[in-house]
Amino acid sequence: MGQEENLPSGFAESIGTEWIDFDPDNARARIAVEPRHLQPYGIVHGGVYATLAESICSAATAIAVREDGMVAMGQANDTTFLRPIGEGTITATARTRHRGRTTWIWDVEMADDEGRVCALSRMTIAVRPQR
Repeated sequence: MGQEENLPSGFAESIGTEWIDFDPDNARARIAVEPRHLQPYGIVHGGVYATLAESICSAATAIAVREDGMVAMGQANDTTFLRPIGEGTITATARTRHRGRTTWIWDVEMADDEGRVCALSRMTIAVRPQR
């Protein structure tokens, strides 16, 4: 990956996000499901999916725009849940739909170990000058 010294940290790190690729066309990350990720019915909490989507999109955008003196942060997160995951791994694949001067828009598919899409997110990432 070549960016290990600049891996994102914070909340994404605390939920166990494993960064795979920050490619601005096809960013990827995953989370190994643990008991801390589950809601009371034994399935992954929706906030985990939303966090994974926002984290990978924010990180990939930030890496792409940092040489221009810009920073990136989540502006909107619309996540839809299609099927539950109770164990295994959630793998997120994010693809850019729009790369504007002040916003990037991403579509994120989150899949289980069998490759079935379990959640979809549309992320809007704000791009602003670094202060």
